Amino acid sequence: MAAPASESASTPAADVTPLDIPVVRAAGSQDKLKSIVGEIEKLTLLETADLVDLLKARFNIKDMGVPMMAAAASTAASSAPAAEVSDRLEKAPEKTEFKVKLEAFDAASKAKVIREIKGMIPNINLVEAKKFVEGAPKVIKESASKEEAEKIKKTLEALGATVVLE
Repeated sequence: MAAPASESASTPAADVTPLDIPVVRAAGSQDKLKSIVGEIEKLTLLETADLVDLLKARFNIKDMGVPMMAAAASTAASSAPAAEVSDRLEKAPEKTEFKVKLEAFDAASKAKVIREIKGMIPNINLVEAKKFVEGAPKVIKESASKEEAEKIKKTLEALGATVVLE
C-alpha cells in the first residue's frame, strides 16, 4: 500500500536502487562528501598512497592480482601497436623545412641579439629589430632549410638567445 503524500513529504529524500531497496541520504551528505573530496585533492601523491593503504586495512580490502593469462594477453596486445608506431616513425620522411623561432634572450646580450636580427631580416631597421626581439617569441625565418636553420640557431644561441626549430 502506498504511503500518503503527507508522510512522504516529511521524510528524508530516498532513492530507489535497482533492487528496490530504499537508500536514504541525509540532507547534508553531499556537502560532507564534497568537503572530503576537497581535502583528498590537497594530498600529495605519497599521502594519497598512504590513505589508500589505510582504507584497505580499515575495511579489510584485499589487493586483486591480475590473472596470469590476462596479463600475458595484455602484454602481447600492447606490444603489437608499439611495433607499428615505431615502424611508422622510422618510415616518416625527414623534415626539410623549418621555422626558426626566437623564444627568449639573455638580458645582458640583448644588444648583440638585436644587431644579429637586424642583419638576418631584410629591410628592417634597428628600431624594428629591437621591437622584434622584445616581442619574443617570434618567428625569425619561415621555411628555412635544415642547414640554414641550424646555422641561425647556433649563431643566436652563441649570443645568449634561446631559439627553437619547428
